Amino acid sequence: MAFFAYKARDARGELLQGILEGADSGAVADQLFGSGATPIEINPSRKGPASKEGGAWARLTEKKVTSMDVQLFSRQIYTLLKSGVPIMRGLAGLQESCVNKTFGRVIKDLRESLDAGRELSSSMARHPAVFNTFYLSMVRVGEMTGRLEEIFLRLFDHLEFDRDMRERVKTALRYPSFVIAAMVIAMVIVNIFVIPSFTSVFKQFGAELPLMTRVLVGTSKFTVDYWPLMAGVAAGAVLGFHKWTRTAKGLLAWDRYKLRLPIAGKIIHKATMARFARSFALSMRSGVPIVQALTVVSQTSDNAYLSSRIEQMRDGVERGESITRTATAANVFTPIVLQMIAVGEESGSLDELMDEIAQMYEREVDYELKTLSSQIEPILITFLGAMVLVLALGIFLPIWDLGKAALHPK
Repeated sequence: MAFFAYKARDARGELLQGILEGADSGAVADQLFGSGATPIEINPSRKGPASKEGGAWARLTEKKVTSMDVQLFSRQIYTLLKSGVPIMRGLAGLQESCVNKTFGRVIKDLRESLDAGRELSSSMARHPAVFNTFYLSMVRVGEMTGRLEEIFLRLFDHLEFDRDMRERVKTALRYPSFVIAAMVIAMVIVNIFVIPSFTSVFKQFGAELPLMTRVLVGTSKFTVDYWPLMAGVAAGAVLGFHKWTRTAKGLLAWDRYKLRLPIAGKIIHKATMARFARSFALSMRSGVPIVQALTVVSQTSDNAYLSSRIEQMRDGVERGESITRTATAANVFTPIVLQMIAVGEESGSLDELMDEIAQMYEREVDYELKTLSSQIEPILITFLGAMVLVLALGIFLPIWDLGKAALHPK
């Protein structure tokens, strides 16, 4: 995705300027509309948002604002507002006690913006890399309804759920990743160092090598002779893939393919849909209109294909169709979930049913993650067994004939 410099007006008519990242200018405009701002001008920019303090080295070495920082900030703001502490005094205390200096500068800018008469949501909109569109929309709803402290508590719970879901997925994939990396490193070492040593021994005795050994020797010779070319091709493939996935079309195709991956695809799908259901329920419970809620939630999805399906649901609702019908047309929900959506829409308790859907997806993801190792282990054992078999047939089998070759050299 590319960077775009924008100028926009907030609800009070104040000018907002900054840089946002998006697939195109339309996506950036959707982000601005979702945060309650009206875009005036959007132009491509070669530079992303950067810190104004310090030089290039300071920007490279500074600590980034993490989701944990925003999560703790939400909880602290909720506690301060609930205790009756004025927001300006609360932000001043948070700025002084902030461990992350980069986030401390963000809080300082929030104070200065509030002191200049801006709303909190408009002040946060100046930092799109820290506060995403969903966060800004929730804060704006809290300002309009007068329930800002309640919104911050819900945002804290939402961020905690989102972070926990991501951490569990990373934890479950850590062991298979280490095993696969070890297998790749072992194959490289065997091809570059082990097989050439055995090849010289075989040549000294003039032994006739089996087919499997000749294949291994040829593969090893190709690797040793052309490893710079192979490394260049691999690096070019990685860079080309990265550049392709940075385009809107490439990202959509890759995210759609990820959902079809064996074992991992269903986990990615269910985890993303759990975050969607949780975010949608939070938006509706906070008083956000359904169309705007779908717009905001689609932008928070980390899968471009599922995000496009949610946008399709939004377009259907705008045309006057029911949530159930648009959800069915999106073709991303299971029949049970569709039944729950239909019951929630008919009974007027869609937000409660979406919470139930989120919990159901969470339980399924939790089960999939717990059984992930047992699903992957047979595949890894099969690959390891195949690798050991090839090495045994290719390297150790000829050793059994070395005695005969030594007694009867050619």
